[in-house]
This record gives sequence, structure tokens and C-alpha cells, in this order.
Amino acid sequence: MRQIVPKELKKWFRNFFLDLDARIDSSLFNSAVGLRELYERFSTFMDRFYVGRWKRWVIIEPLSEGTTIGLVGMILMLALAIPAFRETSDEDWLKKSDLAVTFLDRYGNPIGSRGIKHNDSIPLEDFPDHLIKATLATEDRRFYDHFGIDFPGLARALVTNAQAGGVRQGGSSITQQLAKNLFLNNERTIERKVKEAFLAIWLETRLTKNEILKLYLDRAYMGGGTFGVDGAAHFYFNKSARDVNLAEAAMLAGLFKAPTRYAPHINLPAARARANVVLDNLVDAGFMTEGQVFGARRNPAVAVDRREEVSPNYYLDYAFDEMRKLVQTFPKSYTERVFVVRTAIDMNVQKAAEDTVENKLRQYGRDYHATQSALVLADLDGGVRAMVGGRDYGSSQFNRATDAMRQPGSSFKPYVYTTALMNGFTPKSIIVDGPVCIGNWCPQNYGHSYSGAVTLTQAITRSINVVPVKLSIAMGGKGGPKAGRAMIVATARKFGIKAPLPDTPSLPIGSDEVSVIEHAVAYATFPNKGKAVTPHAVLEVRTGAGDLVWRWDRDGPKPTQAIPASTAADMAGMMSHVVEEGTARRAQLDGIPAAGKTGTTNSYRDAWFVGYTGNFTMAVWYGNDDYSPTNRMTGGSLPAQTWHDVMVVAHQGVEIKDIAGIGAGVRRPQAAIIPTTPGARPVSASIGPPPILTRKGANILVRVEKLFEDASKAEAATGKSSSNETTKPALSNAVESFASATPDFAAPSPRKN
Repeated sequence: MRQIVPKELKKWFRNFFLDLDARIDSSLFNSAVGLRELYERFSTFMDRFYVGRWKRWVIIEPLSEGTTIGLVGMILMLALAIPAFRETSDEDWLKKSDLAVTFLDRYGNPIGSRGIKHNDSIPLEDFPDHLIKATLATEDRRFYDHFGIDFPGLARALVTNAQAGGVRQGGSSITQQLAKNLFLNNERTIERKVKEAFLAIWLETRLTKNEILKLYLDRAYMGGGTFGVDGAAHFYFNKSARDVNLAEAAMLAGLFKAPTRYAPHINLPAARARANVVLDNLVDAGFMTEGQVFGARRNPAVAVDRREEVSPNYYLDYAFDEMRKLVQTFPKSYTERVFVVRTAIDMNVQKAAEDTVENKLRQYGRDYHATQSALVLADLDGGVRAMVGGRDYGSSQFNRATDAMRQPGSSFKPYVYTTALMNGFTPKSIIVDGPVCIGNWCPQNYGHSYSGAVTLTQAITRSINVVPVKLSIAMGGKGGPKAGRAMIVATARKFGIKAPLPDTPSLPIGSDEVSVIEHAVAYATFPNKGKAVTPHAVLEVRTGAGDLVWRWDRDGPKPTQAIPASTAADMAGMMSHVVEEGTARRAQLDGIPAAGKTGTTNSYRDAWFVGYTGNFTMAVWYGNDDYSPTNRMTGGSLPAQTWHDVMVVAHQGVEIKDIAGIGAGVRRPQAAIIPTTPGARPVSASIGPPPILTRKGANILVRVEKLFEDASKAEAATGKSSSNETTKPALSNAVESFASATPDFAAPSPRKN
């Protein structure tokens, strides 16, 4: 091999690589020398700027660190500003809140309005000077001096609140409040405050100060369902904002802080006290003297009495939110912003629902330690006929029927049993009610006992907890309980449940939270022969001129077949036993077929009854906003009673429909009802409308009538002179006879509220 390559060629290659290596070494050496010389020159040049001793630590180092921190801060601010500026991506942002809706009930009667209409008919110059001054003195004294964020005012508010030990003064400028009204919500989070600050600066670059103030006066919520000072002036004082006096202007300016708390039609003393604070602010700000406000102090504003006016505010809020989402689906070219909307509400049922909730809480709330309730009653097509979002809209606008997420307890079990029926089980399938554990979690029944072998119908009737858990294990098969729970969640989704429903071992017995409205309308799938529907309030949308824009039956989502009709019928048959002989006997309706399921959560924090007839579906919830436990309230107590009372009203004048799987309802005799308060004895009460007169009552009235006849005969026999002496004993005897004929007769005792 060595002879193959000539010696001359070997020598040439050797010299070539030696030369290449030398060149590379030389280049690297020369480069290093050049870089060293360059560095030395740079160091010599920079030495001219060297600052030593105290100047370095006092000037140079802080400046350097400040530059670094400032650069990082700018990057952070940019990251925080991007989400805020996304809120302004809609080119129509100025008109986005310009929606004005008049709502009608299902029969075409006006029930209220929501939204605002940008009204240029009252320019800023036409508002009374004292109204503008009262607003600025109370909300933002330096409005015309800052660029959207009032840092001195914010610092002053922080100091005042720190000294008071609580929130006494707000630090948000008028521009920040307008940004919140236009783009954000009322949630108290740091993210919202950051967005609010950036959007305030953005508004200041887009609008003039007067335009910002005009928008604020037009679009701020002022209580009573009104927006803007002009709407509030009409609502509270029956006059235009142009005509309000100083006392009325002070009362209006006081509403910006807490319109519900200081609304004069709800709490006039609080509104006047707040107006007096506004008058103090006018003097403190130097806008007026004490002499100028003296007359307003001596003669405070008098608001129109609207206590008798009833408005379904929770329902209107829900309908307006639905309408805003609906408008976003209209073509971009559609510019109409004023609508008349016919809703599904039935005001008779709505009033009955509100009165029933209030009466139950007033009568039994203290005994049960329950302070709040929510309910939704809907047609089987999903149209909401009645909604109660809380006990008092004036004290809390939070809609517990749509926005609160609460554990449904055993009222979630029908989704489990439905899944089981679609996977080979039948209502007569037998499951052993006995100990079972998934990992370290072992479910317990309500009575901490077991029933042995039971059918699915018996299990749902007695609200046994172990059986749904065992069903989830059996349905999972080789995939385990987790696979079974995934099937249950999939079924709930088909019913219309959109809540998160995270996977937990206790999901089959209702540990995952749902909303009242979703839960109520999901149950409509059973009487609908397996077809799921969408909850809605809007039936028809027209423009202010009367032109039809949208109609639910034509444009709304159509029902979907969620489960087989046979499964829905089997479930209805099983759930009817809950009402007939199970935990919901108080929900029985006379002559009306009904089915449903009670629900009670751990520590009695939530009590539910969700049920349906051939006409309606309804969910009722009782509990407390702070998640504190009730006093052993179960779904079969107040929730079932409330469901019964409201359903009786809802079915008046309605053709009663049967439910597939149950058939016609039966007329029931009077039954002993278990008392809802400890220590009380059972009372006889009829389920549904009571009979006009019992046989016992008729006999008593006959005896009383006979006693009066005897008294009349005695009076005629003895003559007029002795009539008074005879009649009084006779009447007294009649009352005594009536009392003796009625063993339970007693003077009524005061009711404990």
C-alpha cells in the first residue's frame, strides 16, 4: 500500500497541511492581539468617564439600576397592557353599551327595561351646574387636572382608608370608572384594576374631558334599573335632569358610589344621609359655601314612592344578558340598538315564586339557619317562566339562579341512573347496597346504614349513595371507576349541563357544582322523551318600530335527542317513586303526574329539589351565600314544599299533560305531613288545593246553625224586653258548643318568624 502513493505526492500533502496549520495559528494569534489592543483602547477611552468615590454610589449606580428596573418595568407594563387593549378591539366600542331593551311578558305586557340609550338631547352644557359640581366634588375633584389616573387622589384614599381601618374613600377617577362601565365588570380583582388603569389612559387619548364626563353621566348605573342621571332623575323625581335642584342633585351624585344601598325608593334615610355627605364635599372642595348648601340641608329631596311597583329584576338581568349575546350574532351591518323583547315570563307564576320563597324563609329560615334561595321554572321547550335569583334584589343583585355554582347532591343522581340504563341496566336491576371504597374514599348513606340488595328504582327512591358509586365502577369495566365517571359526565353534557364537572370519586353523588338554571332545564329531557332543550328567556325580538328581527321558534337552537325515549320513560317512572313514596312526598301534586329528585350536600350546606310534570320543569335551592351549613335542612323539606306551592299556581288554567312512563296523576286524600320544625306534631294537610269543606266542619256548622235557631225562638217567646238577656247566653253557649265539638280548637299562638 505504501508503494501505491508516490513519495512526491506524500511530500506535497505534508507541506500543504503544515502551511495551513501555520496560517490558522497566525490568524488566531493576530486576531487575539488585535482584540486585546481594541479592548485596551476602549478601556482607555472609557476611563475618561470614570467616576469614583461618592459620586459613583450616589449618581452612577442608582442611575444604572434605575435604568435596568425601568426597562423591566416597561416590558411588564406592556405585558399587562395587552389584555386591557384587547377589550378595545371592537371598532364599535363606543356603542357597545348603547343597547336599550324594553321587555314584555309572554302575553305582551311591559315588565321593565334594561340598558341605556346614548342621548345627545341633553348636552353637557344643559346639565345644572350644581349637578356637575356635586359629581366632581364627590367622585373626582381633580378630573380636569389628571391624565386618567389621579395619583394624589389615590394616595389620599389609601391614607384615609388606612386611618379608618376599612374602605371609606375610593381612589378611582371618573375616567377609570367609565372604563369599567364600558369594557369591564364589577369583580374586585387586581387584574381588573390593572386593566382599568390602562383603559383609562387609553380613553384620555381618544376622548376629550367633557366627552368623558358626558359618557359617565349618561352610562353610570344609578339603581332601580336606571342608567344615567337623566334616567335616574325621571325614575326618582319624575323630572328631567335639567330641572333637578341642589338637594336632588346631591342625592343623584351620592348614587354613584353604591346605587343599590343609597337608592331613595329603597332606603330614603340612607339616601338623604349620603346626599348630606355630598353637600359636605361641595363645601370642602370649595365649589360652594355653607350658606349655599344650607337650603338643601334643611329641605332634603323627596323621591317618588315606588315601593308598590314590582319588577322581576333577576329575570330582567338574565334576559338582558341573553339579549346582548344575541345581538352579537346579528350581521355587522345591522345598526339598530333599540329593541322590544317578548320574554317567556309569566308574571302570575313569577309573583307566586317570589312570595313563596320570601314566606318560607321568613317562616322557617331562622329555624333552618337558611338565608337564601333560588329557583327556576321553565317550559319543556326551555323557556324560563319564573326566576328567583335571591331573597332581595335590593340588597344583592347577584343572581344565584344563573351565576351561583352549588353542589347538587343527590339531585345529580338521575344522570348516573340514565347512564346506567343506557348501558345494560334496567329499573329492576339489583345492586347490593353495601360498603364500597375508591382509594381512601368510602361513601356513606344518609342513615349510615345499608339496605342490602335493592333495585335501581328502590335505590333512587331512598336516595342511597352507595348504589350510584357502584354503578360508576360497573360501567367503567376494565377502565375502572374513572371511565364510568367519564360516561356520566358525557351524559350530563348531552342534557345541557355546561358546568366544569371535574373528575372526582364523589361525582356520582353530586359533589361537582352546577347552576340552578342548567339543572332545572336539563331535567326537561325526561318529560321531553329524551330531547334536550336550551334555557332561554327571549321569545321574540322586534325593533322599536315593530319590525320582527328574531324569533325563538324560528331562529333558536332546536331540541336534540340526548337519550332514547325509552330511557327517558324508564327514568320518569323511577323518579315518580321519589315523589310518591320517597324523599319528596311534600312535592306531590293533586291530580298532576310529577317526578323529581331531592338533593342534600355535606353538612347540609345545600338543599335541592328538582322535578318536572308533563307541562313544566323546576329546580329549587336553599342555603347560605357564605356556604355555612343549615340546620339539617334536606331537599325534601323547604325545597319540595316550595316546588309544590309554585307548581300549583303554574298549573292553574293549564291543560294537564301526562308524562311518558308515569301516566295520569291521581287525586289524593288528605295526608299527615311531617312537621318542618323540631318538636311540632304532624298536621293534617291536603296535597294540592284543599277541599272546600270537610264533613266534620259541615256537622259543626249545622250544630251552630241549630243553636242560633234555638236562640231566635227563645227571643221571640220571651219578648223584646228580655231578648238581650237571652241572646247573649245563647250565643255564648253556641261558641262553647263549637269549641267542644272541635277537639283541636284553640286560640292561635304567635308564629315564630
